[in-house]
Amino acid sequence: MDHVCLLLRFADQIARLVECAKNDANETIYPFIVIGLETSMRRSEILSIRRDNIDTERRVIYLPHAKAGPREQPITKRLADFLAGYLEALPPSEWLFPSIAAQAGHVMDVKKSFQRVVKAAGLDIKQVEKHTLRHTAITHLVQSGVDLPTVQRISGHKTLSMVARYAHQNGEHIQSAMDKLEERYSLTS
Repeated sequence: MDHVCLLLRFADQIARLVECAKNDANETIYPFIVIGLETSMRRSEILSIRRDNIDTERRVIYLPHAKAGPREQPITKRLADFLAGYLEALPPSEWLFPSIAAQAGHVMDVKKSFQRVVKAAGLDIKQVEKHTLRHTAITHLVQSGVDLPTVQRISGHKTLSMVARYAHQNGEHIQSAMDKLEERYSLTS
């Protein structure tokens, strides 16, 4: 499936999106966006997180029903700290995003809230979709120099070819790679 979505390449775009989410009336959208950007998890994986599947000490979220099979999702220290505080403030529930209105017991969709936050951040709602968070996290991992097998492990993709579809290397990233190659050889003319 081809995803035509804007990649959040710039720190200011991400900061605006996060800040708008923090100020939104829907209390679910801020943690949803933070988790998406910090993990590269799929929308359905994020919304179906159970409290007891979060291990902030080990910095993992266990995903028993992930698309590519059960896995432990690694998380950043910042996200582990955020989730520890979020869980403390959360009313008793088995879900990270509980919803008494939903038959499943947890929030199933954040589309309207997400679009509202994207618009408030001054981004195009036709290009920035929920999947953009996953796409952005994966691309930033690759552009930071993380090897594709590790990105595959973090993102939960079945194959490296799927990871490569998300791994957008821009001209700056490509040039940096070529500079590293040149440094390795350090040949003189």
